[in-house]
Amino acid sequence: MPRTVPLRRLLLALLLSCAVLMGTTGCGDDNGDGGTGSSSASPTGTSSAEAQKFAKTRFVTNAGLAAGATYQWVVKPYRAGKFKKGADGRTFALVKAGLAGGFAYNRLKAATENAKGDPLLSKAVAPLTAGIASLKGMATRLRNGEAGAGDIGAFESVISSIKDAGKSAGAEVKDKVPSTSQLGG
Repeated sequence: MPRTVPLRRLLLALLLSCAVLMGTTGCGDDNGDGGTGSSSASPTGTSSAEAQKFAKTRFVTNAGLAAGATYQWVVKPYRAGKFKKGADGRTFALVKAGLAGGFAYNRLKAATENAKGDPLLSKAVAPLTAGIASLKGMATRLRNGEAGAGDIGAFESVISSIKDAGKSAGAEVKDKVPSTSQLGG
């Protein structure tokens, strides 16, 4: 037995279809070319010099955030003994260190991508990609409380290498401590 569609639903569907149709026809261009997209005001790209300038700026920002997060939530608590068994606030410190480790790894990867936009910076940072890649599992080891002095030293070494590479390319990196909400994503 066929079901009939109530008149209200039918009218609502018709009204919504008309609204969508009117919305799409109202979004045409004002050129009068029928929407072929051949407008005279096309967006222009940034010049090579601007791209290089922004690459250095983005590199400095990303590397600074990685350095700040590493120092604030990994190195400093480790030196204070917060990661040792039985330490007051150990679990919270380990969780924050794990988040900071993941955040720092992410920002270091972004910094190496940014460095590719500047020839001098890309040459300085290229040898450090293997060191950054070695930090990939560090966040998990930190969060699980498995990171030792060698792991913390590796983190510090990569951060100082990135800072040195930036300085040699004219892009000095300064620590910028991210907020706790930035660590979480």
